[in-house]
Amino acid sequence: MDNKTELTKTISLKKYGINNTKINYQLTPEELHNITVENNLGTTTNTGALAVNTGEFTGRSPKDRFIVKDIITEDKIWWGDINIPFDSNHFDSLYKKVTTYLSGKEQLYVRDCYACADKNYKLNIRVINEYPWSNQFAYNMFLRLNDDELENFTPEWTIVNAPSFMANPKEDHTRQHNFAILNFTKKIALIGGTGYTGEIKKGIFSALNFILPVYKQTLPMHCSANVGKNGDTAIFFGLSGTGKTTLSTDPNRSLIGDDEHGWTKENTVFNFEGGCYAKVINLSKEKEPEIFNAIKKGAILENVILDDTGEVDFSNTSITQNTRVSYPINHIENIQSPSIGNNPKNIFFLTADAFGVIPPISKLTPSQAAYHFISGYTAKVAGTEAGVVEPVPSFSACFGAPFMPLHPSKYAEMLSKKMVEAGVNVWLVNTGWTGGPYGVGKRMELKYTRAMINAVLNGDLGLYNYDNYHIHSVFGVAQPRSCPGVPTNVLSPRKTWNNDEAYYTTAFKLTNAFRENFKKYEAFCSEEIRRGGPQRYAF
Repeated sequence: MDNKTELTKTISLKKYGINNTKINYQLTPEELHNITVENNLGTTTNTGALAVNTGEFTGRSPKDRFIVKDIITEDKIWWGDINIPFDSNHFDSLYKKVTTYLSGKEQLYVRDCYACADKNYKLNIRVINEYPWSNQFAYNMFLRLNDDELENFTPEWTIVNAPSFMANPKEDHTRQHNFAILNFTKKIALIGGTGYTGEIKKGIFSALNFILPVYKQTLPMHCSANVGKNGDTAIFFGLSGTGKTTLSTDPNRSLIGDDEHGWTKENTVFNFEGGCYAKVINLSKEKEPEIFNAIKKGAILENVILDDTGEVDFSNTSITQNTRVSYPINHIENIQSPSIGNNPKNIFFLTADAFGVIPPISKLTPSQAAYHFISGYTAKVAGTEAGVVEPVPSFSACFGAPFMPLHPSKYAEMLSKKMVEAGVNVWLVNTGWTGGPYGVGKRMELKYTRAMINAVLNGDLGLYNYDNYHIHSVFGVAQPRSCPGVPTNVLSPRKTWNNDEAYYTTAFKLTNAFRENFKKYEAFCSEEIRRGGPQRYAF
């Protein structure tokens, strides 16, 4: 008998409180694609990909992310504006309302899968979706099970995803009608009121950011990673829009993963996921051929605009600037299989500095690396958020604060220890503006950023030859004087401005923003880490 058919007959959601609905279990991506199109929930593009609109929410809603405060979490979570506590009784009440709501649906879509490519850290997951394309997203983004694994599968965590269920804030104790709640005691991620699929993957990422360091002595990282032909692993930390996916997807190196990884006590780096979730704003085949070519049958595009032929206009941001695509990692030709690498040799901190004052590449000392990791700097530019009309400094601890349940110093301590033990070189890379701030200068050319990273990976930046470096007079970082494939003047942000006074005024303004942001971490950090930041003040 066909394995999938037998499993479809026997799967039940009664233990979750969901009854009287048809369960579509472990459907193929093609089946889910077809159901989506047949029900007018999506469109097929000219490349065979599925295009959907996620509705009201086209991105995460950090203020509506909660963690149940109970005996497991109350003394460990870093509670505050990022990790917002939720009462366990209120969770139980809301969960019952959601499952009762789903019980009234004609059909649901269920997928068993797992996270963590290293089998020693495997986390079994059951995903229950209201929409077929959400279930296809789960197929793309989590690791896939074979038939033998499915027969003996026992889920450890469950994701219950009901985009069309709207909470009543007064009754349900949410902020508004949408919510994403983690319950570590019941091992449930409860998501409602939003169709944005990123909440699904980030829920499990957030859970692992608690589970791995607390119980597994493993550092979780919001980063991409790849490996060279000689087995050298490189890690790329960065917030959305800094180039994390783009720069790690390299035809000359095998991709481990583009977003979420663990660095184990056994000194390996493994991918949490089975797919990639890339921004596609202004995507082109010339600049990012690997990602462009991955958008084919099986991929899901979110919130893009199509013409009458089904071709995507990647420059059109009329719905959102956060246009996205998800696809299984095997849509990229050059991948590491399994998605595991050795200890990293180089770590890159990516920032899109819209003030145009941070060097395009610089080498960090261990104390500077810890400082910049805790800071997690990038910048918001006009149009990215309501009310943003000029560049605004943006800091997200550990380059992923919205997903970090523990205090940032815990992750920084783990990273610092592992960097020293592994002898890793750490680099700060500005993929943002050069020649002036946003509105005056221009975005750093991708070919130059790639050349700088390749020079590091090839050993061409003279790692141990500081005659080739200049210590930046404001930020204190070591910036190279020359780099193969990059014009010398590009390496000095001051020279690209042609106005020293304006440059230093802006640079000092940014250092003060760094310093102000770091005040909330100072009490938790050593003097060595505190001295890793800019030491000069603006007058």
